[in-house]
Amino acid sequence: MLELLRARRRPVHSVTLVANDDDKAFSEITAAARAADVAVRCVDSDELARMSHTDNPQGVVARAEPVAEARLGPLAAADDAFLLVLDGVTDPRNFGAVLRTADAAGATGVVVGRHRGARLTPAAVKAASGAVEHVPIVRVGGIPGALERIHQEGCWVVGLDERGTADVADVALLDQPVALVLGAEGAGMSRLARERSDVLARIPMHGALESLNVSAAAAVAAYAVARARRHG
Repeated sequence: MLELLRARRRPVHSVTLVANDDDKAFSEITAAARAADVAVRCVDSDELARMSHTDNPQGVVARAEPVAEARLGPLAAADDAFLLVLDGVTDPRNFGAVLRTADAAGATGVVVGRHRGARLTPAAVKAASGAVEHVPIVRVGGIPGALERIHQEGCWVVGLDERGTADVADVALLDQPVALVLGAEGAGMSRLARERSDVLARIPMHGALESLNVSAAAAVAAYAVARARRHG
């Protein structure tokens, strides 16, 4: 909520919350809303629960314009392009967690399919913990076509796949414009997405399990890029 008010990237119409003058978060949200000239209304917890579309709304609900979609071309053509591409990831909580990771690791955008991709639901926004206000989100008609466009704009495409021949941390081109492709849990990357990848890389698994949750895999791979860029 604070990031929504502080970023000022989209209009916020109102903030409704449960009054608690002893709560630091309540005071910060109220101050940020007033600084942004946003109306603040206090209600009881039952009314707030009726207004909310998520479990455990944590005492505050905002009415705001939708998050604007970014354009793929300019993001892929940027000299510092670092994109996370979600191929068939449909769980909104995983989507939100990937957005949070993208912001923390310095990614310049997240690409998701319009028809076979997770929606930016209240659950996704909550899992993102404010990252939706900072990370550009691109929705595309199809991931394979988007990967082709990304490649044409000068980005390397690195697919995360258990059949990859290289450890993702050892891929030499991570300090260059790059897009990391993450497949859906279970199914993994689609055949066409694999075919459009310049490199297929894996995350080594040292325990009994064969794979990571997609949001955890995104964190491991994204920080491999962040480290390569810091030392490149």
